[in-house]
Amino acid sequence: MEADFQQRSKDVIAKLADSKYGTTAFESEKKSYPKAMIDFLAGNRARAIAFLQSEDADAQNHAHTLGIDFYSGFTLKGQVRKYFYFGKYLNPAYRQRMKKAMQIWTEVDPLTRHFPYQRQFWQKSTDNCDTWVDCRNTDNLKAMREVAVYLFAEESGNEQTRKIYKERISHNVRTLYQIGQGEWDSENYLGHTITSYINLYDFALDPEVKSLAKSALDWFFASGALKYWRGGFGGPSKRDYSQGNCSWCSLATHSLGLYFGDSPLADPKPEPDEIHLITSSYRPPAAVVALARKQFQKPVELLNSKPTYENWKLGGDDAPQFYETLYFGNTFQLGTLAQGSGGDWNGFKLMAFNTERGVDYFIAATGTDPTKISTSSVGGDNVAQYRNLVIWLNNKPQVPFQFFLPKSAKLETDNGVTFIRYEKTWLALTPINLKVEGINHKATQKMSDRYPIDQILTATGTLKTISGFALEVGERESYGSWQQFKLSVLEKSRLNLSQIHGGIVEYRGVAGNIKLKYQDSGLPKVWRNGQAHDWKNHFAVYQNPDGGKTPIYLGWKEGKLSVDAGGYNFQTQP
Repeated sequence: MEADFQQRSKDVIAKLADSKYGTTAFESEKKSYPKAMIDFLAGNRARAIAFLQSEDADAQNHAHTLGIDFYSGFTLKGQVRKYFYFGKYLNPAYRQRMKKAMQIWTEVDPLTRHFPYQRQFWQKSTDNCDTWVDCRNTDNLKAMREVAVYLFAEESGNEQTRKIYKERISHNVRTLYQIGQGEWDSENYLGHTITSYINLYDFALDPEVKSLAKSALDWFFASGALKYWRGGFGGPSKRDYSQGNCSWCSLATHSLGLYFGDSPLADPKPEPDEIHLITSSYRPPAAVVALARKQFQKPVELLNSKPTYENWKLGGDDAPQFYETLYFGNTFQLGTLAQGSGGDWNGFKLMAFNTERGVDYFIAATGTDPTKISTSSVGGDNVAQYRNLVIWLNNKPQVPFQFFLPKSAKLETDNGVTFIRYEKTWLALTPINLKVEGINHKATQKMSDRYPIDQILTATGTLKTISGFALEVGERESYGSWQQFKLSVLEKSRLNLSQIHGGIVEYRGVAGNIKLKYQDSGLPKVWRNGQAHDWKNHFAVYQNPDGGKTPIYLGWKEGKLSVDAGGYNFQTQP
């Protein structure tokens, strides 16, 4: 594993060497500092160091910290590694100026010190700050701020500020092990949170804080390992921007894939932020790597929960906000949320094995904007899942549905069922008061720049009441052959609409059944294989419904994570 990590690291350095750094204007250091640091490792030392210690483009706005920029979270993350890892290569006078600046900056908590004006992060931004440090509280930006303030307070001897931030960091890490992360499994931001805690792990002097950093990283990598597969990142996720629905497309895959690999394709466009990982001594536990590589007995189902986004607020830990079902077949992994997609969360995503590309995707959503396929919703979605079976209902009149799938998938319709054939994974889509209209070329064209090898299948509800679909997913291990799958579904699977006027739909698959009663508000009523599902039994952050703790387990407010995969067992708590 270490040899593979080192080789992937060399590939990243080679691909990013000699690149243009950019500027230090505002938070441009988000990209420019990591690019310069990567270039340093590539051998262009003089050029890289000259840039890293050049006068900041906005130095006049940082006169209070001697011209050193300690403001934006993304800038802070780069400043930390610049000072602690590359510091010995900096001009001694510049390094001393940085240390003096951080002493001034952390003399008291910079979040409590104010300018007489606000700083705007971007045009039309509404979360601007008048504080001495970035006040934004998304999980990833909060981590950048708290880690940087802690480390700079520790370095400059400002003990009171160090203790304040040690407690904040401790609280955040304990929360992960109690109820999970508010910005959960983000295909866009998980890597930014990871690289923040990598800084803390590498440079904290207090052994308790270093241990907290390791606990946080073990948790983040375990959560990422569950959704990572062969260079892809799938299943439900928070802050999903519909940009990551192909191998190596989501930002999270760059950080995770550097450790996990297991893809037929090398990362074609690595992120400069990987500098933090390449130069770090942290390594995820072997059990977590095996989890990412899906080295556990399949099929297996997990019932997981996700907290409300601002889980630190009063009542934020009373109950989960999201209830996830995640199923791993031999050739696919399928995840849903009970409330479907909406806002900035994705509530339905399937990844299927592809020999050449790593994975292909199948995504279902209501709505008509294919460029926002992951989070698109007209509202009112109810979803139920039992293992490889799904029912999705919506009560909007003539509701539009859209489905994202590769152009390589083969489509057939037989007795009203749309069969979709991936390389090794097979889908049977049964409409419920829904007219499947076929491939929508106009919608496909809208997303072709991002997804040139994928397409959009559209469908529309036929009534002014409930409509949707049932889905059955198969593969050779469970159904034999493609022909046997189709025959079995047509002969044995049954859709029961006898109570649809009461909002009840049941789908009986070849093995097992799922039943859903539509609810206008709150969670749907669900019966999984004949058993009424009690959502109060779905609180665990990670759990196997069969009662075992394989491949991952973390109970609600229990505080102890267990990962069992690849012949390795790992347990940890903060």
